[in-house]
Amino acid sequence: MFDFFDINTIFFSLWGYPMSYLEFFGVISGGVATWLAARANVWSWPIGAASVFLFFFLFYQIQLYPDMFLQVFFFVTNLHGWWRWTHPSAEEADRRNELRITRLVGRPLLLVLLGSLAATGILGALASSLHEWFPILFSQPSAFPYLDSFTTVMSIVGTFMMIQKKLECWWIWLVIDIISTYMYFVKGVKLVGIEYAIFCLIAFQGAWHWTKEYRTYPVQPV
Repeated sequence: MFDFFDINTIFFSLWGYPMSYLEFFGVISGGVATWLAARANVWSWPIGAASVFLFFFLFYQIQLYPDMFLQVFFFVTNLHGWWRWTHPSAEEADRRNELRITRLVGRPLLLVLLGSLAATGILGALASSLHEWFPILFSQPSAFPYLDSFTTVMSIVGTFMMIQKKLECWWIWLVIDIISTYMYFVKGVKLVGIEYAIFCLIAFQGAWHWTKEYRTYPVQPV
């Protein structure tokens, strides 16, 4: 029986690598969404929602549990981001009548980063015990519980910053993408790993594009 959401249901093989429907379409939609986000294009949000829906099932099957739970958060925030970008107040609007880019610097940024490290420690401890507390749901121990938790926490931070169009979100995404590339290659989902390696380049592009647009504003809000 065909099961689109089973990572063992193979779409095609490439150079000996079996590609599941789940991985292929999750990667393609996620890549398109990220490229659009770097261009500050509002359609990144609904396409991103489709991608994270697929990745929820993929991460469960490769024991990246914090990443799996993160997709639920991503799904909700993609819908919220879509609404936020298209419904700015009058003083927040750019020339396209969408939310304009601002900065998060100094003490607020430092507090966010310190809080994120504390949250990583707590989530990592929880993730490392899931297979002991809920053995029926999580038959295998979490892979990279603390590293995965760090990318999960920072992804939440980066998403909220992106919803508010904070320029610094792209540097946070760069760190996340570097670590994620390593984890996905180790776990054997190579196309996802390649995608996140490309995301590193897109993060640079996003930082450049957003900085360029930010500098065109006559008044630069912080």
